Amino acid sequence: MRYLTAGESHGPQLTTIIEGMPANMTLEQSAIDTELKRRQKGYGRGRRMQIESDSVQLVGGVRHGKTTGAPIAMTVENKDWKHWQKIMGSEPISEGEQDEMKRVITKPRPGHADLNGAIKYNHRDMRNVLERSSARETTVRVAAGAVAKSLLSQFGVKVAGHVISIGGIKSAKTSFDSIEDLQDVTEQSPVRCYDADASEKMKEAIDEAKKNGDSIGGIVEVIVEGLPVGLGSHVHYDRKLDAKIAGAIMSINAFKGVEFGIGFEAAQRPGSEVHDEILWNHESGYYRKTNNLGGFEGGMTNGMPVIVRGVMKPIPTLYKPLQSVDIDTKETFEASIERSDSCAVPSASVVAEAVVAWELANAFTEKFGNESMDRMLSNYHQYVSYSKEF
Repeated sequence: MRYLTAGESHGPQLTTIIEGMPANMTLEQSAIDTELKRRQKGYGRGRRMQIESDSVQLVGGVRHGKTTGAPIAMTVENKDWKHWQKIMGSEPISEGEQDEMKRVITKPRPGHADLNGAIKYNHRDMRNVLERSSARETTVRVAAGAVAKSLLSQFGVKVAGHVISIGGIKSAKTSFDSIEDLQDVTEQSPVRCYDADASEKMKEAIDEAKKNGDSIGGIVEVIVEGLPVGLGSHVHYDRKLDAKIAGAIMSINAFKGVEFGIGFEAAQRPGSEVHDEILWNHESGYYRKTNNLGGFEGGMTNGMPVIVRGVMKPIPTLYKPLQSVDIDTKETFEASIERSDSCAVPSASVVAEAVVAWELANAFTEKFGNESMDRMLSNYHQYVSYSKEF
């Protein structure tokens, strides 16, 4: 499977086209809209979320609530477009309209794509860079992830994301009764944290950052239950599923680190305290006594829950801007300010769910076929029976 996205932060809409979803899979707009609304919530979001109320339009590949096997096309309207039509329009403008209509940006923001993208693509107006590099693009990545979740749900796979740290405030609760329990609690938390005490401290840290014109980052975790053994492959670097998921997490705007299971802590432990012992019973087949490796061995799922964490840096757009250099005059200026959030970690956990779900759904179609849902399910159940008795 694959998907592409198109559109700018202040353009008329965002678009994604998905190729490779099986036919006859149930897919409803409401399920996608639910994920889009989850992305928009979260303590620390800026004024943009008061303007946009994201809803998807399914414009191809779905008929009467079922996929057809053709590419799935989806769009999400940018409500703010009405204020940006002349600035972001596709039609040429006259020389006399240049200053009024273009809102040219020549001062790059530290930590953003502005300067690198301007040099790479030879843009004297860095709006051409920041409009596309904006995290607004993750809207349709979440939509694609919602489609992937719909596929995974057919196999009983559950995906949940939550926040474990914001601004150095860490959740003290690291275990939960079930993935449903985790989801129930975190969906009610403004910062998507399972620990109520830590949630309040995180909100205070966000408020302090906002008051100071600053931003803060954090760590999100995605947990996936119900996966079979053997998704991915050990035979080549580009087929290792944990590597694909790591790349997907790192592709999210502002993410700078990723780990599985106990992650970097493994470097501090001896091997006897890292590797997961193998057990077997008639009901479950093979399973691991622990899950230090986060559900992966040799680039393949081992049947244990996948546990992956990502580190999000503070958003680079600050209301107390850092020093920068005007690319036209080469003079020192304070970096330009665009409307932004003081913290987007809670919504980033939803984006992380989406990109992980996509990679796993893709692995399912690679292993069990993607022509039709019934054939996928048949292949899957045969394989699960085989793997238990192996």
